[in-house]
Amino acid sequence: MWLVTGATGHIGNVLVRKLLERGEKVRALILPGESRESISGLKVEAFEGDILNMDSVFESMQGIKGIFHLAGVISIMPGPNPFVRKVNVEGTKNILRAAAEKRIKLIYTSSIHAIQRVEKGVIDESVPYDMNNPYGAYDRSKAEATLEVLNAARSGLEAVVACPTGVIGPYDFRGSMMGAVIHDAAVAKPTLYVDGAYDFVDVRDVADGLIAAAENGKRGESYILSGQKITVRYLLETVREITGKHFFQMKIPFDLAKFAAIFTPMYYRFANETPRFTPYSLEVLQSNSNISHAKATRELGYKPRPIFDSIRDAVKWFLESRK
Repeated sequence: MWLVTGATGHIGNVLVRKLLERGEKVRALILPGESRESISGLKVEAFEGDILNMDSVFESMQGIKGIFHLAGVISIMPGPNPFVRKVNVEGTKNILRAAAEKRIKLIYTSSIHAIQRVEKGVIDESVPYDMNNPYGAYDRSKAEATLEVLNAARSGLEAVVACPTGVIGPYDFRGSMMGAVIHDAAVAKPTLYVDGAYDFVDVRDVADGLIAAAENGKRGESYILSGQKITVRYLLETVREITGKHFFQMKIPFDLAKFAAIFTPMYYRFANETPRFTPYSLEVLQSNSNISHAKATRELGYKPRPIFDSIRDAVKWFLESRK
């Protein structure tokens, strides 16, 4: 039996589906009160617990052969965020401690954002993780947690790290940031966007990559699970092509979006919604996104599908399942 933390998230619920398709038994670690919509109807063993509680962490690991650790908090808001670090770093330390004591294999889902920003050239696994990343609390916390995992691997834990890029695709029950963009375009809502590009990858390919990392990944190694670099405009035009629906699109000058992003913390506090334009999201769209998955392809057999297929299937899922 595999333990999956963060099983109700986008990657998590797709990973659970993939494991079940392979005939594996799955235990899903779920926060008390957390929505189980994304895994409803799936034959999983639901275990209520919290990675910040050592007793529940140890109990969740009874009788399992390995852990896919995906639980974490994502934030694109500026400024420090102690809760993000607490969950992403301290929670991961708890998982590591229990895994080491029980001698259980760990596959940790990190993030491309944990890796140091590189202005030019290709980003691959030779680029170090950056605990001092100036761009956000999330990035720093994922880097710190990843380094903890790699330290544990050096001490003997069977641990492997995977770093997905921007994840899109079906089964996006919670509505990720890019999922919301795809959804709004699919239903022909007016859309504002800025110039920029990033590397996006299909959630199903990430799940396959995690399973391949469990089977063939080398202890203490990191594997980037990237897809294809596309512009925001390409994404929107692809949705329009798929649906055949025309919708209002307006490109916002980058400097104007950057100015508006100054006020996003205030918007977040009053609307309790993450705005689309934040200093972090704008930085990501302007950053170097020439990201290589050559190592994962070479060592894991990782082969991401064409991004058009991912957008098409995401559109289909949103239109059929999220009406």
